[in-house]
Amino acid sequence: MFDLSGKTALVTGGSYGLGVVWATALAEAGADVALTARSKDLLEANAKALADATGRKVTAHVGDVTVDADVERVVAEVVEAHGKLDVLVNNAGVNDATGKPSEQVSVADFRQCLDVDLTGVFAFARAAGRHMLERGSGSIVNISSMLGLNGSEFVNPAYHAAKAGVINLTRLLAVEWADRGVRVNAIAPGYFMSEMVREGLELTGMRMWIDSRTPMRRMGEHDELKGAVVFLASDAASYITGVTLPVDGGYSSVMGMSQFKTPHPHWNRPGPIAGDKMYPGMAPLPDAILKDGIPGFHYPIKEA
Repeated sequence: MFDLSGKTALVTGGSYGLGVVWATALAEAGADVALTARSKDLLEANAKALADATGRKVTAHVGDVTVDADVERVVAEVVEAHGKLDVLVNNAGVNDATGKPSEQVSVADFRQCLDVDLTGVFAFARAAGRHMLERGSGSIVNISSMLGLNGSEFVNPAYHAAKAGVINLTRLLAVEWADRGVRVNAIAPGYFMSEMVREGLELTGMRMWIDSRTPMRRMGEHDELKGAVVFLASDAASYITGVTLPVDGGYSSVMGMSQFKTPHPHWNRPGPIAGDKMYPGMAPLPDAILKDGIPGFHYPIKEA
């Protein structure tokens, strides 16, 4: 029931990060895969690497989730190249890593995040959904986040709002399309470790904070996400729709706050400093972490 042989899956945001994780999982389960993103060279390199590694047919389709014409064209290209589209993984997204409190976030940045993380999800769900509804069959997996389930110490209003919107959009589409053969579910990943982010998380102190807040006391590894997307895409989930599946080590089940003070309130001076007060029971930040922010990001790097 978990076998995806004979199916075609489209993954948005397929040029790096979790997009590659989802695509690899689907190809390993037997699906042919189409990747879309804005980065042509990286997209094509990933498609070739995945095809070589799995023996599956993998195609690359350059497009921007915020451009309606691109979305419609990409879906049409995938159907033409593969003959059909069975699975859509709506993964493309952006995030604001500055850690600015809400009162310092610009409305323009807020809108940009919603445009990619929420409107882009709807655009691809609509375009792929039309094809699936005509065939009377399909599975859409929207990638939300555990930060869409609750507020958190990780201040990022646009990301929280967009990912929460993805969850309720998932419910609405699931209800609307359930009796026409199209299932719509979501995955809400927690914090996941990769070599790309490992050093930064450890230098800034975020790794320690995340581990302290997570019931499993560790960040997830990318392979631990694969089962969720294969399950929701496959016939094993044939009677499941409208569900958001957290894959977060228990993070979203926790009530209360972490034992360590978060570092990012120190990164955005001048201006109001969120959470600058120490509360009883909270541990101060170790001296070794980057309390002043990320060099070259929050402040210029001094020339040698």
